[in-house]
Amino acid sequence: MSKTPSLSSHVLDTTLGKPASNMQLILTAPNGDINHAITDADGRCNQWGKLVISAGYYHLRFVTGEYLSSQHGSAFYPFVDVHFEITQDGGHYHIPLLISPFGFSSYRGS
Repeated sequence: MSKTPSLSSHVLDTTLGKPASNMQLILTAPNGDINHAITDADGRCNQWGKLVISAGYYHLRFVTGEYLSSQHGSAFYPFVDVHFEITQDGGHYHIPLLISPFGFSSYRGS
């Protein structure tokens, strides 16, 4: 039996050592559909509107500029783009972002 893929994200401010809440995320699906979401108080997001996650190439844009400016006074990175592939039987995909005023990192989490 095939398992439907799912997708979540988590943003952490490594300078402050806390979640990045109220950050806008923009998810572009393989068919070009665009979905907007906002991180919650814990910096997490797993709600993508009516989008059904399926196999294909995705583009997740973290709109970091507003957050970094409000927390650190400036934003070297106005946004961070992460492109990734979801496979049909890939299970759960978690895309974390570690952000600071002058650096970022992402990886496939669990």
